[in-house]
Amino acid sequence: MRTVGVEEELLLVDPESGEPRALSAAVLARAAQDDAEQDVFEKELHDQMLEFATHPQSDMGALRAEIARCRKEAARHAEGIGCTVAALATSPLPVSPSVGMNRRYQWMADQYGIATREQMVMGCHVHVSVDSDEEGVAVIDRIRPWLSVLAAISANSPFWQGKDSGYHSYRSRVWQRWPSAGPTEIFGSAERYHRRVADMVATGALLDHGMIYFDARLSQRYPTVEIRVADVCLHAHTAALVATLARGLVETAAREWRAGAEPADHSVSLLRLAGWRAARSGLAEELLHPATMRRMPARTVLRALLEHVEEALADTGDLDRVREACAELLRHGTGAQVQRALLERTGSLRDVVTECVRLTQA
Repeated sequence: MRTVGVEEELLLVDPESGEPRALSAAVLARAAQDDAEQDVFEKELHDQMLEFATHPQSDMGALRAEIARCRKEAARHAEGIGCTVAALATSPLPVSPSVGMNRRYQWMADQYGIATREQMVMGCHVHVSVDSDEEGVAVIDRIRPWLSVLAAISANSPFWQGKDSGYHSYRSRVWQRWPSAGPTEIFGSAERYHRRVADMVATGALLDHGMIYFDARLSQRYPTVEIRVADVCLHAHTAALVATLARGLVETAAREWRAGAEPADHSVSLLRLAGWRAARSGLAEELLHPATMRRMPARTVLRALLEHVEEALADTGDLDRVREACAELLRHGTGAQVQRALLERTGSLRDVVTECVRLTQA
């Protein structure tokens, strides 16, 4: 059974005002002091962000529990130095992001200017194990049309600099400012994938291979396909749902490859439009159907995703749990819908943030 790991980026905020706090170095120092043997927390591009990574898990219930535990641990360490964490993919309140001082981040700030300074967005990256680079690239080629649906499920960034962005996932629009970000063409083989990556780095526009920000890529550190389209999810159970569906997509794609099925030949242009549509409306309206690239109700497209991965989910015992989680998501809304409902009820973005702090650890 394939293992899955999740990396989540959290926003550090003041527990009273809800404003972002540039205290990641202090939180990391506190975490190192409290739990010297654990190494799950890392620094991110901006000082208002904190990242953690779970261990690889084959049981999705255990993965959900670890995500929840890591969120609580992050909050405990943050509270020790006067802030807390929120699983928000953008800050609802205005913020002046502070870029970290290490060499890599300063190179990015020098190279990309305002795009780096404004790039304070929090994502969720899902790692799914693969047997080889060849299998991994075959998977990347075949999951391309379905990634926009994962983006819609995770949508959790409606606000930007104190205003409603008009999007359900504005994080994904900001993320597209990186020159290497977004969907990819069909590679066809691991050799072609690695050659394309090497050519991109050789241009000098990227510092190194770590700056290959494809929607799905081969991980440099692990034998995994890394899926990078999701917002950090407001609820831990939604993050676990995205991870479970990601494993279902990877397993389904690997089976298709072994059976000799060719990947869908959608252009990058169409895939970009599918990603934009998912960012714009989340699960609230319509998405582009991965098979036809035509607009259909989000519920219909979500049902198509479940049908596509049904066999893989059944084989891992996840099918009923995923069906229930999708039904609950449609009933209660994505993180973006929850945030907008909170603003409508309270009239205060501060209250949106403070309530999302609570939901992050629920």
